[in-house]
Amino acid sequence: MMRTLRNKMAMAGLKARKVLTNQSGDQMTGWLIVVLIVVVVGAVFMTLYQGSITQIWNSIVTKITGLLS
Repeated sequence: MMRTLRNKMAMAGLKARKVLTNQSGDQMTGWLIVVLIVVVVGAVFMTLYQGSITQIWNSIVTKITGLLS
């Protein structure tokens, strides 16, 4: 599953780069595609690793609070 996701992300990156470097294309469309890809990848990452992110964040907050008190 991760290999397929990586391949899709790589292909999307190549397509976005091609759109961005295409002199005859609309640059704004290219940047919107890049932003969309970043948002989608971020959402997938947050969904898959939400528990780990929460645990790491809580340990960071605990460590900082311990240092301050």
